[in-house]
Amino acid sequence: MSDDKKDFGDKAREAGEDAKKAAGDFKSEAKKTAEEFKEGLNSAGGENKKILAGILAIVLGSLGVHKFILGYQKEGIILLVVTVIGMVLSCIGVGIFVVWATGLIGLIEGIIYLTKSDEEFYNTYQVGKKPWF
Repeated sequence: MSDDKKDFGDKAREAGEDAKKAAGDFKSEAKKTAEEFKEGLNSAGGENKKILAGILAIVLGSLGVHKFILGYQKEGIILLVVTVIGMVLSCIGVGIFVVWATGLIGLIEGIIYLTKSDEEFYNTYQVGKKPWF
């Protein structure tokens, strides 16, 4: 009987060591996955303003709100001033085309923003600082 107990003890020890090794492997994989998730979140969603800028460009594009969201103050002010001037000139008919043109710019930019991948949008408009189209 002592041999059976010894074999049982050896098997239990081996199983315990295997369990420790498996737990260690699982721990390292879980850490790796968590780090990859964190990196992906930071690169794609942390500072990425793609959805907000895209929707605002489509809805309020002629006012340049999307430019202010992305940090392009000069370009935002240009769109806003041109739109206001167009509204003032709409009394004589010419301004309607100006307001229509600034609205079209916003629509096109909004579509471009929303069709780019998160990484491409981030690299182009937030890191690369490309202000138009």
